[in-house]
Amino acid sequence: MSSPPGIVVVDTDVVSFFFKGDTRSDLYRPHLAGQTFIIAAQTRAELELWALERNWGVRKIAALRKYLKRFALAPLDEDICVRWAAATDTARRSGRPISCADAWVAATALSYSVPLVTHNAGDYAGVAGLTVISES
Repeated sequence: MSSPPGIVVVDTDVVSFFFKGDTRSDLYRPHLAGQTFIIAAQTRAELELWALERNWGVRKIAALRKYLKRFALAPLDEDICVRWAAATDTARRSGRPISCADAWVAATALSYSVPLVTHNAGDYAGVAGLTVISES
């Protein structure tokens, strides 16, 4: 079931599905329809790294950056930093540790009190209070 129209944080995997034209993007269209999309700074950085690791040319990098303008980039602030620590701690205490990178994405969703749309729901299973939307 999709969340009510509003705001969602979109994880790196789902952003990449849409950019690449991956058929898995069809799974997430209903969840993103009518929503405002936010990406964490971590997601933006991961996508830039993705382009560098794959030796993309200037045009393809420009296309990625143009595509990413569809998403609001959440600025890092004190609240997100505090929520990163809490997400990391609650996940560890629950026996479901979270990676440093995924904790930044989770912290962004927690900071805005909005759902996280991801294809990797298991990565976020131990984070207390996080609403995850996934079709995986």
